[in-house]
Amino acid sequence: MRFEYAPAPESRDVVEIQPSYGLFIDGRFTDGGGTAFKTVNPATEETLAEVACADEADVDRAVAAARKAFETWSALPGTERAKYLFRIARIIQERARELAVLETLDNGKPIRESRDVDVPLVAAHFFYYAGWADKLAYAGFGPAPRPLGVAAQVIPWNFPLMMLAWKIAPALACGNTVVLKPAETTPLTALAFAEICVQAGLPAGVVNIVTGPGATGAALVAHPGVDKVAFTGSTGVGRQIARTVAGGRKKVTLELGGKAANIVFEDAPLDQAVEGIVNGIFFNQGHVCCAGSRLLVAEPIQDELLAALRRRLATLRVGDPMDKNTDVGAINSAAQLARITELVEAGEAEGATRWSPACDLPERGYWFAPTVFTGVAQSHRIACEEVFGPVLSVLTFRTPAEAVEKANNTPYGLSAGVWTEKGSRILWMADRLRAGVVWANTFNRFDPVSPFGGYKESGYGREGGRHGLEAYLDV
Repeated sequence: MRFEYAPAPESRDVVEIQPSYGLFIDGRFTDGGGTAFKTVNPATEETLAEVACADEADVDRAVAAARKAFETWSALPGTERAKYLFRIARIIQERARELAVLETLDNGKPIRESRDVDVPLVAAHFFYYAGWADKLAYAGFGPAPRPLGVAAQVIPWNFPLMMLAWKIAPALACGNTVVLKPAETTPLTALAFAEICVQAGLPAGVVNIVTGPGATGAALVAHPGVDKVAFTGSTGVGRQIARTVAGGRKKVTLELGGKAANIVFEDAPLDQAVEGIVNGIFFNQGHVCCAGSRLLVAEPIQDELLAALRRRLATLRVGDPMDKNTDVGAINSAAQLARITELVEAGEAEGATRWSPACDLPERGYWFAPTVFTGVAQSHRIACEEVFGPVLSVLTFRTPAEAVEKANNTPYGLSAGVWTEKGSRILWMADRLRAGVVWANTFNRFDPVSPFGGYKESGYGREGGRHGLEAYLDV
Protein backbone atom coordinates (compact mmCIF):
# COMPACT_ATOMS: atom_id res chain seq x y z
CA MET A 1 0.00 0.00 0.00
CA ARG A 2 1.22 3.48 -0.86
CA PHE A 3 0.61 6.11 1.80
CA GLU A 4 0.00 9.63 0.56
CA TYR A 5 1.79 12.42 2.38
CA ALA A 6 0.79 16.05 2.54
CA PRO A 7 3.31 18.33 0.79
CA ALA A 8 6.22 19.33 3.03
CA PRO A 9 8.16 21.90 0.99
CA GLU A 10 11.40 23.39 2.26
CA SER A 11 11.38 27.19 2.22
CA ARG A 12 13.35 29.05 -0.43
CA ASP A 13 13.51 32.07 1.85
CA VAL A 14 16.71 30.83 3.51
CA VAL A 15 18.58 31.54 0.25
CA GLU A 16 19.07 34.92 -1.36
CA ILE A 17 20.04 34.25 -4.97
CA GLN A 18 21.63 37.24 -6.66
CA PRO A 19 20.46 38.23 -10.17
CA SER A 20 24.03 37.81 -11.43
CA TYR A 21 27.34 36.39 -10.24
CA GLY A 22 30.92 37.17 -11.22
CA LEU A 23 34.12 35.17 -11.14
CA PHE A 24 35.94 34.82 -7.82
CA ILE A 25 39.58 35.75 -8.40
CA ASP A 26 42.16 36.94 -5.85
CA GLY A 27 39.64 37.23 -3.04
CA ARG A 28 36.95 39.25 -4.80
CA PHE A 29 34.20 38.88 -7.36
CA THR A 30 34.95 40.26 -10.81
CA ASP A 31 33.45 40.35 -14.29
CA GLY A 32 34.26 37.70 -16.87
CA GLY A 33 35.47 38.29 -20.40
CA GLY A 34 33.19 35.67 -21.98
CA THR A 35 29.48 35.76 -22.69
CA ALA A 36 27.48 35.34 -19.48
CA PHE A 37 25.18 32.34 -19.24
CA LYS A 38 22.09 31.44 -17.20
CA THR A 39 21.74 28.66 -14.67
CA VAL A 40 18.25 27.16 -14.34
CA ASN A 41 16.24 25.13 -11.87
CA PRO A 42 15.86 21.74 -13.63
CA ALA A 43 12.61 21.03 -11.77
CA THR A 44 10.86 24.13 -13.15
CA GLU A 45 13.11 25.41 -15.98
CA GLU A 46 13.10 28.74 -14.10
CA THR A 47 16.18 30.92 -14.55
CA LEU A 48 17.93 31.26 -11.21
CA ALA A 49 20.77 33.66 -12.04
CA GLU A 50 23.09 34.94 -14.73
CA VAL A 51 26.68 33.76 -14.27
CA ALA A 52 29.90 35.26 -15.64
CA CYS A 53 31.91 33.25 -18.15
CA ALA A 54 35.69 33.12 -17.82
CA ASP A 55 37.77 33.41 -20.97
CA GLU A 56 41.47 32.57 -21.31
CA ALA A 57 42.51 35.95 -19.92
CA ASP A 58 40.37 35.37 -16.84
CA VAL A 59 41.86 31.92 -16.36
CA ASP A 60 45.30 33.48 -16.63
CA ARG A 61 44.39 36.04 -13.93
CA ALA A 62 43.10 33.28 -11.65
CA VAL A 63 46.22 31.14 -12.06
CA ALA A 64 48.44 34.18 -11.46
CA ALA A 65 46.52 34.99 -8.27
CA ALA A 66 46.86 31.40 -7.08
CA ARG A 67 50.59 31.40 -7.88
CA LYS A 68 51.15 34.59 -5.92
CA ALA A 69 49.15 33.32 -2.94
CA PHE A 70 51.04 30.01 -2.98
CA GLU A 71 54.21 31.65 -1.76
CA THR A 72 52.71 32.69 1.55
CA TRP A 73 50.08 29.94 1.93
CA SER A 74 52.57 27.10 1.50
CA ALA A 75 54.94 28.77 3.97
CA LEU A 76 52.33 28.76 6.74
CA PRO A 77 52.74 26.08 9.42
CA GLY A 78 50.25 23.25 9.08
CA THR A 79 48.63 24.30 12.32
CA GLU A 80 47.77 27.68 10.80
CA ARG A 81 46.35 26.20 7.58
CA ALA A 82 44.29 23.86 9.74
CA LYS A 83 42.66 26.82 11.48
CA TYR A 84 41.29 28.09 8.18
CA LEU A 85 39.99 24.66 7.21
CA PHE A 86 38.32 24.20 10.59
CA ARG A 87 36.75 27.64 10.24
CA ILE A 88 35.43 26.81 6.77
CA ALA A 89 33.98 23.53 8.07
CA ARG A 90 32.17 25.29 10.91
CA ILE A 91 30.73 27.95 8.58
CA ILE A 92 29.47 25.20 6.27
CA GLN A 93 27.69 23.66 9.24
CA GLU A 94 26.25 27.03 10.25
CA ARG A 95 25.00 27.67 6.70
CA ALA A 96 23.97 24.05 6.07
CA ARG A 97 20.29 24.73 5.43
CA GLU A 98 21.06 27.54 3.00
CA LEU A 99 23.59 25.42 1.11
CA ALA A 100 21.25 22.43 0.91
CA VAL A 101 18.42 24.54 -0.54
CA LEU A 102 20.76 26.20 -3.03
CA GLU A 103 22.14 22.81 -4.13
CA THR A 104 18.65 21.40 -4.67
CA LEU A 105 17.44 24.43 -6.61
CA ASP A 106 20.44 24.43 -8.94
CA ASN A 107 20.93 20.66 -9.28
CA GLY A 108 17.46 19.07 -8.99
CA LYS A 109 18.30 16.48 -6.33
CA PRO A 110 15.83 15.97 -3.43
CA ILE A 111 16.30 18.36 -0.51
CA ARG A 112 16.46 15.34 1.78
CA GLU A 113 19.66 14.18 0.05
CA SER A 114 21.24 17.64 -0.06
CA ARG A 115 20.41 18.18 3.61
CA ASP A 116 21.23 14.73 5.04
CA VAL A 117 24.03 13.50 2.75
CA ASP A 118 25.79 16.14 0.69
CA VAL A 119 26.26 19.07 3.06
CA PRO A 120 27.21 16.98 6.14
CA LEU A 121 29.83 15.17 4.05
CA VAL A 122 31.17 18.49 2.76
CA ALA A 123 31.74 19.73 6.30
CA ALA A 124 33.19 16.36 7.33
CA HIS A 125 35.79 16.49 4.55
CA PHE A 126 37.02 19.90 5.66
CA PHE A 127 37.16 18.79 9.30
CA TYR A 128 39.02 15.62 8.32
CA TYR A 129 41.69 17.29 6.20
CA ALA A 130 42.08 20.10 8.72
CA GLY A 131 43.28 17.36 11.05
CA TRP A 132 45.91 16.26 8.53
CA ALA A 133 47.37 19.71 7.83
CA ASP A 134 49.97 19.57 10.61
CA LYS A 135 50.64 15.83 10.34
CA LEU A 136 51.78 15.48 6.72
CA ALA A 137 55.22 14.27 7.78
CA TYR A 138 53.50 11.23 9.35
CA ALA A 139 51.23 10.38 6.42
CA GLY A 140 53.70 7.90 4.92
CA PHE A 141 54.89 10.07 2.02
CA GLY A 142 58.32 10.94 3.39
CA PRO A 143 59.50 13.07 6.32
CA ALA A 144 59.10 16.42 4.59
CA PRO A 145 56.52 16.27 1.78
CA ARG A 146 56.06 19.49 -0.15
CA PRO A 147 52.98 20.96 -1.84
CA LEU A 148 52.86 20.89 -5.62
CA GLY A 149 51.80 24.50 -6.25
CA VAL A 150 48.67 25.56 -8.15
CA ALA A 151 45.93 22.95 -8.52
CA ALA A 152 43.45 23.16 -11.41
CA GLN A 153 40.27 21.41 -10.37
CA VAL A 154 37.30 20.70 -12.65
CA ILE A 155 34.17 19.22 -11.07
CA PRO A 156 30.87 17.79 -12.39
CA TRP A 157 27.22 18.70 -11.86
CA ASN A 158 25.99 15.63 -9.98
CA PHE A 159 27.52 16.49 -6.56
CA PRO A 160 28.64 20.12 -7.02
CA LEU A 161 29.45 21.02 -3.43
CA MET A 162 30.66 17.58 -2.37
CA MET A 163 33.05 17.28 -5.32
CA LEU A 164 34.35 20.76 -4.46
CA ALA A 165 35.11 19.59 -0.91
CA TRP A 166 36.79 16.39 -2.13
CA LYS A 167 39.13 18.52 -4.23
CA ILE A 168 39.73 21.71 -2.26
CA ALA A 169 40.07 20.35 1.30
CA PRO A 170 43.13 18.09 0.71
CA ALA A 171 44.71 20.61 -1.65
CA LEU A 172 44.63 23.38 0.97
CA ALA A 173 45.68 21.06 3.80
CA CYS A 174 48.81 20.17 1.84
CA GLY A 175 49.68 23.82 1.19
CA ASN A 176 48.53 24.16 -2.42
CA THR A 177 46.39 26.92 -3.87
CA VAL A 178 43.40 26.28 -6.11
CA VAL A 179 41.62 27.39 -9.26
CA LEU A 180 38.34 25.50 -9.48
CA LYS A 181 35.85 25.37 -12.34
CA PRO A 182 32.37 24.11 -11.42
CA ALA A 183 30.02 22.59 -13.98
CA GLU A 184 28.18 25.05 -16.20
CA THR A 185 24.75 23.85 -15.04
CA THR A 186 25.50 23.94 -11.28
CA PRO A 187 27.76 26.88 -10.37
CA LEU A 188 25.81 28.41 -7.48
CA THR A 189 27.09 26.44 -4.48
CA ALA A 190 30.69 26.92 -5.64
CA LEU A 191 30.08 30.67 -5.71
CA ALA A 192 28.48 30.43 -2.27
CA PHE A 193 31.63 28.63 -1.14
CA ALA A 194 33.65 31.59 -2.41
CA GLU A 195 31.63 33.76 -0.02
CA ILE A 196 32.43 31.29 2.77
CA CYS A 197 36.16 31.64 2.00
CA VAL A 198 35.83 35.41 2.45
CA GLN A 199 33.81 34.92 5.62
CA ALA A 200 36.50 32.60 6.99
CA GLY A 201 39.23 35.15 6.25
CA LEU A 202 41.07 32.85 3.84
CA PRO A 203 43.92 34.82 2.25
CA ALA A 204 43.13 36.22 -1.18
CA GLY A 205 44.11 33.98 -4.09
CA VAL A 206 44.24 30.71 -2.13
CA VAL A 207 40.90 29.66 -3.65
CA ASN A 208 39.70 31.01 -6.99
CA ILE A 209 36.44 30.05 -8.75
CA VAL A 210 36.11 30.46 -12.53
CA THR A 211 32.75 29.64 -14.12
CA GLY A 212 32.02 28.78 -17.72
CA PRO A 213 31.52 25.95 -20.22
CA GLY A 214 33.91 23.17 -21.16
CA ALA A 215 36.18 25.62 -22.98
CA THR A 216 36.92 27.35 -19.67
CA GLY A 217 37.92 24.06 -18.10
CA ALA A 218 40.08 23.19 -21.11
CA ALA A 219 41.91 26.51 -20.84
CA LEU A 220 42.50 25.90 -17.14
CA VAL A 221 43.82 22.37 -17.63
CA ALA A 222 46.17 23.47 -20.41
CA HIS A 223 47.50 26.53 -18.56
CA PRO A 224 51.30 26.35 -18.17
CA GLY A 225 51.12 27.84 -14.68
CA VAL A 226 49.22 24.85 -13.30
CA ASP A 227 51.11 22.13 -11.40
CA LYS A 228 48.28 19.70 -10.67
CA VAL A 229 45.08 18.74 -12.51
CA ALA A 230 42.16 17.04 -10.73
CA PHE A 231 39.08 16.14 -12.75
CA THR A 232 35.83 14.33 -12.02
CA GLY A 233 33.52 13.73 -14.95
CA SER A 234 33.03 11.67 -18.09
CA THR A 235 35.58 9.24 -19.46
CA GLY A 236 35.55 11.07 -22.81
CA VAL A 237 36.62 14.36 -21.25
CA GLY A 238 39.10 12.50 -19.08
CA ARG A 239 40.79 11.17 -22.20
CA GLN A 240 41.04 14.70 -23.59
CA ILE A 241 42.64 15.91 -20.36
CA ALA A 242 45.13 13.02 -20.38
CA ARG A 243 46.14 13.92 -23.94
CA THR A 244 46.49 17.60 -23.01
CA VAL A 245 48.88 16.97 -20.12
CA ALA A 246 50.75 14.03 -21.64
CA GLY A 247 54.50 14.57 -21.70
CA GLY A 248 54.37 17.46 -19.26
CA ARG A 249 55.19 17.86 -15.60
CA LYS A 250 51.62 18.20 -14.28
CA LYS A 251 50.43 15.65 -11.77
CA VAL A 252 46.97 14.32 -12.67
CA THR A 253 44.10 12.48 -11.00
CA LEU A 254 41.02 11.45 -12.97
CA GLU A 255 37.80 10.14 -11.44
CA LEU A 256 35.68 9.12 -14.40
CA GLY A 257 32.62 7.05 -15.32
CA GLY A 258 31.37 3.75 -13.98
CA LYS A 259 29.05 0.85 -14.66
CA ALA A 260 28.98 -0.81 -11.27
CA ALA A 261 27.66 -4.30 -10.59
CA ASN A 262 25.44 -4.80 -7.55
CA ILE A 263 25.70 -8.56 -6.92
CA VAL A 264 23.00 -10.33 -4.87
CA PHE A 265 23.56 -13.95 -3.80
CA GLU A 266 20.79 -16.36 -2.85
CA ASP A 267 21.61 -16.12 0.86
CA ALA A 268 21.45 -12.29 0.92
CA PRO A 269 19.07 -10.54 3.35
CA LEU A 270 16.39 -9.78 0.75
CA ASP A 271 14.76 -6.68 2.23
CA GLN A 272 18.13 -5.15 3.02
CA ALA A 273 19.36 -5.94 -0.50
CA VAL A 274 16.30 -4.30 -2.07
CA GLU A 275 16.98 -1.11 -0.12
CA GLY A 276 20.61 -1.24 -1.23
CA ILE A 277 19.59 -1.72 -4.87
CA VAL A 278 17.23 1.26 -4.70
CA ASN A 279 19.86 3.42 -3.03
CA GLY A 280 22.47 2.17 -5.46
CA ILE A 281 20.72 3.32 -8.62
CA PHE A 282 17.93 5.78 -7.74
CA PHE A 283 19.86 7.93 -5.26
CA ASN A 284 20.40 11.36 -6.87
CA GLN A 285 18.32 10.22 -9.89
CA GLY A 286 21.12 7.83 -10.83
CA HIS A 287 23.45 10.78 -11.40
CA VAL A 288 26.22 8.92 -9.59
CA CYS A 289 29.44 7.71 -11.21
CA CYS A 290 29.55 4.70 -8.87
CA ALA A 291 25.82 3.91 -9.21
CA GLY A 292 24.88 0.23 -9.07
CA SER A 293 23.40 0.35 -12.56
CA ARG A 294 23.86 -3.39 -13.24
CA LEU A 295 22.02 -5.74 -10.89
CA LEU A 296 23.50 -9.25 -10.96
CA VAL A 297 21.11 -11.56 -9.15
CA ALA A 298 21.48 -15.29 -8.42
CA GLU A 299 19.07 -17.22 -10.64
CA PRO A 300 17.22 -19.05 -7.82
CA ILE A 301 16.02 -15.78 -6.25
CA GLN A 302 15.49 -13.69 -9.38
CA ASP A 303 11.69 -13.78 -9.36
CA GLU A 304 11.41 -13.19 -5.62
CA LEU A 305 13.87 -10.31 -5.67
CA LEU A 306 12.30 -8.61 -8.68
CA ALA A 307 8.84 -8.86 -7.13
CA ALA A 308 10.11 -7.24 -3.93
CA LEU A 309 11.95 -4.58 -5.95
CA ARG A 310 8.82 -3.68 -7.94
CA ARG A 311 6.82 -3.36 -4.72
CA ARG A 312 9.46 -1.04 -3.31
CA LEU A 313 9.67 1.11 -6.45
CA ALA A 314 5.92 1.60 -6.36
CA THR A 315 6.43 3.54 -3.11
CA LEU A 316 9.04 5.95 -4.48
CA ARG A 317 7.87 9.54 -4.76
CA VAL A 318 9.01 11.36 -7.88
CA GLY A 319 8.48 15.10 -7.98
CA ASP A 320 9.32 18.47 -6.45
CA PRO A 321 12.90 18.22 -5.15
CA MET A 322 12.12 20.86 -2.53
CA ASP A 323 9.51 18.60 -0.92
CA LYS A 324 11.00 16.71 2.03
CA ASN A 325 8.97 13.61 1.04
CA THR A 326 10.48 13.36 -2.44
CA ASP A 327 12.68 10.35 -3.19
CA VAL A 328 13.58 11.01 -6.84
CA GLY A 329 14.04 14.55 -8.11
CA ALA A 330 14.62 16.17 -11.49
CA ILE A 331 17.15 15.22 -14.15
CA ASN A 332 19.84 17.88 -14.14
CA SER A 333 19.47 19.19 -17.69
CA ALA A 334 17.64 18.77 -20.98
CA ALA A 335 20.82 17.37 -22.52
CA GLN A 336 21.14 14.67 -19.85
CA LEU A 337 17.46 13.79 -20.18
CA ALA A 338 17.95 13.32 -23.92
CA ARG A 339 20.93 11.04 -23.26
CA ILE A 340 18.93 8.88 -20.83
CA THR A 341 15.99 8.70 -23.22
CA GLU A 342 18.24 7.65 -26.10
CA LEU A 343 19.78 4.76 -24.16
CA VAL A 344 16.44 3.57 -22.78
CA GLU A 345 14.99 3.49 -26.28
CA ALA A 346 18.06 1.54 -27.40
CA GLY A 347 17.44 -0.97 -24.60
CA GLU A 348 13.91 -1.58 -25.82
CA ALA A 349 15.03 -1.79 -29.44
CA GLU A 350 17.65 -4.42 -28.54
CA GLY A 351 15.02 -6.64 -26.94
CA ALA A 352 15.17 -5.94 -23.19
CA THR A 353 11.91 -5.60 -21.25
CA ARG A 354 11.25 -2.20 -19.70
CA TRP A 355 9.22 -1.59 -16.54
CA SER A 356 8.50 1.55 -14.51
CA PRO A 357 6.16 2.10 -11.57
CA ALA A 358 3.09 4.23 -12.14
CA CYS A 359 3.98 7.83 -11.37
CA ASP A 360 2.78 11.24 -12.46
CA LEU A 361 5.64 13.36 -13.73
CA PRO A 362 5.41 17.17 -13.51
CA GLU A 363 4.62 18.96 -16.76
CA ARG A 364 7.52 21.41 -16.51
CA GLY A 365 11.13 20.54 -15.85
CA TYR A 366 13.26 17.52 -16.73
CA TRP A 367 11.95 14.21 -15.42
CA PHE A 368 12.42 10.49 -15.93
CA ALA A 369 10.59 7.72 -14.10
CA PRO A 370 12.58 5.03 -12.26
CA THR A 371 13.13 2.27 -14.81
CA VAL A 372 14.08 -1.41 -14.60
CA PHE A 373 15.17 -3.54 -17.57
CA THR A 374 14.99 -7.34 -17.47
CA GLY A 375 16.08 -9.77 -20.15
CA VAL A 376 19.29 -7.78 -20.56
CA ALA A 377 22.25 -9.24 -22.46
CA GLN A 378 25.80 -8.18 -21.70
CA SER A 379 26.08 -6.81 -25.23
CA HIS A 380 23.15 -4.39 -24.82
CA ARG A 381 24.06 -0.70 -24.71
CA ILE A 382 22.21 -0.28 -21.40
CA ALA A 383 24.52 -2.94 -19.92
CA CYS A 384 27.70 -1.47 -21.42
CA GLU A 385 27.32 2.32 -21.47
CA GLU A 386 26.96 4.65 -18.53
CA VAL A 387 23.35 5.91 -18.54
CA PHE A 388 23.85 8.31 -15.62
CA GLY A 389 20.14 8.21 -14.84
CA PRO A 390 17.54 6.21 -12.88
CA VAL A 391 17.82 3.10 -15.07
CA LEU A 392 18.66 -0.38 -13.75
CA SER A 393 19.70 -3.33 -15.93
CA VAL A 394 19.10 -6.81 -14.46
CA LEU A 395 21.26 -9.82 -15.35
CA THR A 396 21.53 -13.22 -13.66
CA PHE A 397 24.32 -15.60 -12.64
CA ARG A 398 24.61 -19.16 -11.36
CA THR A 399 28.02 -19.33 -9.67
CA PRO A 400 30.31 -16.84 -7.90
CA ALA A 401 32.85 -17.24 -10.71
CA GLU A 402 30.20 -16.29 -13.28
CA ALA A 403 29.22 -13.28 -11.15
CA VAL A 404 32.84 -12.08 -11.09
CA GLU A 405 33.21 -12.60 -14.85
CA LYS A 406 30.06 -10.61 -15.63
CA ALA A 407 30.85 -7.89 -13.10
CA ASN A 408 34.31 -7.38 -14.60
CA ASN A 409 33.01 -7.47 -18.17
CA THR A 410 33.06 -3.68 -18.51
CA PRO A 411 35.64 -1.08 -19.50
CA TYR A 412 34.94 0.64 -16.17
CA GLY A 413 36.15 -0.27 -12.70
CA LEU A 414 34.93 2.22 -10.13
CA SER A 415 32.74 0.33 -7.67
CA ALA A 416 30.78 -2.83 -6.91
CA GLY A 417 28.42 -4.20 -4.27
CA VAL A 418 28.18 -7.71 -2.81
CA TRP A 419 25.15 -8.98 -0.87
CA THR A 420 25.60 -12.23 1.07
CA GLU A 421 25.66 -13.43 4.66
CA LYS A 422 29.00 -15.20 4.17
CA GLY A 423 32.01 -13.11 5.13
CA SER A 424 34.37 -15.49 3.31
CA ARG A 425 32.41 -15.01 0.09
CA ILE A 426 32.58 -11.22 0.47
CA LEU A 427 36.37 -11.37 0.79
CA TRP A 428 36.65 -13.85 -2.11
CA MET A 429 34.59 -11.59 -4.36
CA ALA A 430 36.36 -8.38 -3.29
CA ASP A 431 39.71 -9.93 -4.12
CA ARG A 432 38.57 -10.66 -7.69
CA LEU A 433 36.41 -7.68 -8.59
CA ARG A 434 38.28 -5.04 -10.57
CA ALA A 435 36.72 -2.11 -8.77
CA GLY A 436 38.21 0.65 -6.67
CA VAL A 437 35.49 0.39 -4.04
CA VAL A 438 33.62 -2.78 -3.05
CA TRP A 439 30.71 -2.37 -0.68
CA ALA A 440 29.51 -5.34 1.38
CA ASN A 441 25.80 -5.48 2.26
CA THR A 442 25.49 -1.75 1.64
CA PHE A 443 25.96 0.66 -1.26
CA ASN A 444 26.88 4.30 -1.85
CA ARG A 445 28.39 4.62 1.62
CA PHE A 446 30.96 7.43 1.73
CA ASP A 447 33.31 8.61 4.45
CA PRO A 448 36.14 11.18 4.39
CA VAL A 449 38.48 8.59 5.88
CA SER A 450 37.98 6.10 3.04
CA PRO A 451 39.77 6.49 -0.32
CA PHE A 452 37.71 6.54 -3.51
CA GLY A 453 38.78 5.98 -7.12
CA GLY A 454 38.80 3.48 -9.95
CA TYR A 455 40.61 1.29 -12.41
CA LYS A 456 40.59 1.05 -16.20
CA GLU A 457 38.37 3.69 -17.84
CA SER A 458 37.15 4.86 -14.43
CA GLY A 459 40.38 6.81 -14.06
CA TYR A 460 43.35 6.77 -11.72
CA GLY A 461 44.34 8.28 -8.42
CA ARG A 462 42.45 8.29 -5.15
CA GLU A 463 40.44 10.94 -3.32
CA GLY A 464 39.58 10.81 0.35
CA GLY A 465 41.46 9.38 3.29
CA ARG A 466 45.21 9.48 3.73
CA HIS A 467 45.54 8.36 0.11
CA GLY A 468 43.90 11.61 -1.03
CA LEU A 469 46.86 13.61 0.31
CA GLU A 470 49.35 11.99 -2.04
CA ALA A 471 47.81 13.61 -5.14
CA TYR A 472 48.64 17.07 -3.73
CA LEU A 473 52.15 16.41 -2.46
CA ASP A 474 55.54 16.25 -4.15
CA VAL A 475 56.62 12.86 -2.86
